[in-house]
Amino acid sequence: MAVRATMRWAATHGLMRAAIRREARHGNPDAALLLDPDLQGDPFAHYERLRENRPFARGAFSRVSVHHDVCTEVLRSEDFGVADRDAAMPAAVRLALRLAGPPPYPGPIDPPSMLAVDAPDHTRYRRLVTRAFTARRVAALRGRTEEIAADLLDSLPTRDGTPVDLVTRYASLLPVTVISEMLGVPTTMREQFLAWGDGAAASLDLGLPRDRWSLVQTNVAALHGWMSEHLRRLRADPGDDLLSQLVTVADDDGTGLTEHELVSTALLVLAAGFETTVNLVANGTRLLFDHPDQRDRLAADPSLWPTAVDEVLRVESPVSRTARRARRDTEVAGREIPEGALVVTILAGANRDPDVFTDPDVFDVGRPNAREHVAFSSGIHFCLGAALARMEGEVALRALFERYPDLAPAGEARRRPTRILRGYEAMPVSTGPARREAAASNVG
Repeated sequence: MAVRATMRWAATHGLMRAAIRREARHGNPDAALLLDPDLQGDPFAHYERLRENRPFARGAFSRVSVHHDVCTEVLRSEDFGVADRDAAMPAAVRLALRLAGPPPYPGPIDPPSMLAVDAPDHTRYRRLVTRAFTARRVAALRGRTEEIAADLLDSLPTRDGTPVDLVTRYASLLPVTVISEMLGVPTTMREQFLAWGDGAAASLDLGLPRDRWSLVQTNVAALHGWMSEHLRRLRADPGDDLLSQLVTVADDDGTGLTEHELVSTALLVLAAGFETTVNLVANGTRLLFDHPDQRDRLAADPSLWPTAVDEVLRVESPVSRTARRARRDTEVAGREIPEGALVVTILAGANRDPDVFTDPDVFDVGRPNAREHVAFSSGIHFCLGAALARMEGEVALRALFERYPDLAPAGEARRRPTRILRGYEAMPVSTGPARREAAASNVG
């Protein structure tokens, strides 16, 4: 097992890490960004270096684009499918992967995850899950989300006024509670889910060092083990939640999800249900700290909150990039792309494209076209939970700043060490006094 694990790490991350290092030494800005954690705080200067090349720049090991129209074209094109990372490997590496065998616990970018498959499997999985994320269902959840936010805000301040960590006490607990209730998993497990999810988050990254990769595998295995047992319980005693429906529902042809597909789908929905929103709430809080004029605008005109959430998603995209592989010879923006070629769409760069967004580096909570961002991707893999994330972000941020108008940073915030996911792992804040009318509204 240890030998196979080492072979799998070497084939999927070790050799890739060496290739990224080589590219970084030769001055490749994309490779430098993937390799150097110090650049994660402000990667946007690197995106602008990539923007000098149109439609594509030379990435660490593929074509990359930060142009909004190019990224959108690739993401929506039927000529592209989700990237099979193994298929890009040299023949010797693919042989090593075959010898190592399939991963015992597939992660979010391994089949049969919806993120890693195309039609017809993707269509089938998504059809079975979509009903839980319709606009009507999300609208019905708003009231419950407001209750959860109020309860968490009640317990946010400390008696002695010492700073509290907004990420662990609020930004993470709100979405994990909402998605746990939707799925029918016990909310008593929410801190454990967050710990496992945080440990597994780097599974989206490339070129992980051996110890970090091992930590990811440990957390992914723990998630698989818990979810497999939970789904067995639901088969014996289903409820009216989404996971119970997935256990019992049949598709149009009379078949349901296999055990492998069921666990993968359940874990993806669970993790995606809080990962994006945790980053959205923390990123939004930081932006409003840094832009008090925009904070004042929201206080004066709360109708701007929905636009403000999309502006946060645009300026600080919770997911920085995603990749596609050409399924056939094709053309993008007048450039020929051969079958099998990998294209990386840098969502965070596309969201600051000056051809689409005037003064793209300016944070403007009233920006008329803020919703044109691609933070949720585009095409058939457009984020299934986009409406839920928007609603949760609006409820969470508005409730936070209306309840605590004197909310302020109380120490240095710490970024997550991940490359693909962009957010904070810690953000100490001081709340100040709660607004009386907000506090009074929660009595009883």
